[in-house]
Amino acid sequence: MGSFFAKYKLFGIVMLGLSAVIVYLFYNALQPEKILPVYQPSMVDKSLVDSTLHYTKKYHKVADFSLVNQNGDTITQENYKDKIYVADFFFTTCLTICPIMTKNMGEVQEAIKNDPTIMLLSHSVTPQIDTVAQLKRYALEKGVIDSKWNLVTGDKKQIYDLARKSYLAVKNDGDGGAFDMIHTENFILVDKEKRIRGFYDGTDRDEINRLLEDIKVLKASYLE
Repeated sequence: MGSFFAKYKLFGIVMLGLSAVIVYLFYNALQPEKILPVYQPSMVDKSLVDSTLHYTKKYHKVADFSLVNQNGDTITQENYKDKIYVADFFFTTCLTICPIMTKNMGEVQEAIKNDPTIMLLSHSVTPQIDTVAQLKRYALEKGVIDSKWNLVTGDKKQIYDLARKSYLAVKNDGDGGAFDMIHTENFILVDKEKRIRGFYDGTDRDEINRLLEDIKVLKASYLE
């Protein structure tokens, strides 16, 4: 009897392993494919949306822009044409959430540095302080790869309008004037059509992992 079981032991192990593989494949085949939403202003918490856009339900895209990066180069939407990118808002003298956000954006940069289809874009919310020279010092200190990540400064009203009316990233209203100040931890995932596909807390490690997974999902959607 013992020799009988010994004879078929290997067969049983192989069949058990094969069964596990089949169950795994069936399970994955039955799981719905993840599709990222295309965010419209009407889908987002109204506190994050400019009042003029509260009831916009379709066609929302990031507006055209013209800003200057850490190398003194003019950066426009053309630099991000046919790119997936992650945007945020920061300032170099911030001592609270910005250092954490920049560190986490650096980790995103590390993950996507060899992928030419994905880029990063960080907007200074204190452009009067964050000159090109200041941004360059900050970029060198933080390990920014120029070909992957633009730190941009420029017209304050333009930057603040982008935050409020394009990226839907800021909780307070304002006019981009001298006394206006925004501070947001949001990272925003933008697709090749300039549409918003996700919001993430740039200070939260779990949220950064979710962002990286969503970047993979978004990239794969262009290969189908």
